[in-house]
Amino acid sequence: MKLISPSLLSADFGHLERDIEMLNQSECDWLHVDVMDGMFVPNISFGMPVIKYIKKAARKPLDVHLMIMDPGRYIEAFKEAGADIITVHQEACIHLDRTLHAIKDAGLRCGAVLNPATPVAMLEDSVQLCDVVLLMSVNPGFGGQKFIENTYGKVRQLRDLCNRKNPDCLIEVDGGVNTANAPLLFEAGADVLVAGNAVFKSDNPAQTIHDLKQ
Repeated sequence: MKLISPSLLSADFGHLERDIEMLNQSECDWLHVDVMDGMFVPNISFGMPVIKYIKKAARKPLDVHLMIMDPGRYIEAFKEAGADIITVHQEACIHLDRTLHAIKDAGLRCGAVLNPATPVAMLEDSVQLCDVVLLMSVNPGFGGQKFIENTYGKVRQLRDLCNRKNPDCLIEVDGGVNTANAPLLFEAGADVLVAGNAVFKSDNPAQTIHDLKQ
């Protein structure tokens, strides 16, 4: 499976509806929405009002990535805002199992996220609950960072874990993804690639999405 989820954090917020419509017409599969609280990560992005606006304009699923402390408090609010998929950081959840169950109970697809320094083994007892696992290939908080090469090995490790415990779980990679490393990530076992600057800083974003999928 080869899915592309462009990150709206890199979109032009002065022309957000235009950029969303471009994605609607492109070959992308999901729209990646990064939510940052300035505490779990050293940056603040946007919250429910903006997501509600995005949902009205989008014709594809919203892949909402919560980079916030104690995300379990806000599951219902993000569902109401329009999330279709919610991923939460293992490092931000005191009770990851409980939070994943809460997302599922809300009728949404759920996933866990691992920072670059967090080993895949941390999901040994919870991967069976996940519809997707997101591996950060940069330290979270800012776009435009350089891809961390160790990610290829982590994707292979995670693929082995998923094959053992949850073969249907999708592996997503976020951070520094571009047309050069996308084939290597898919080859390693990734299913979904998040691309921000690679898409929105491109002269032809729709063509770049097509190239990433190939």
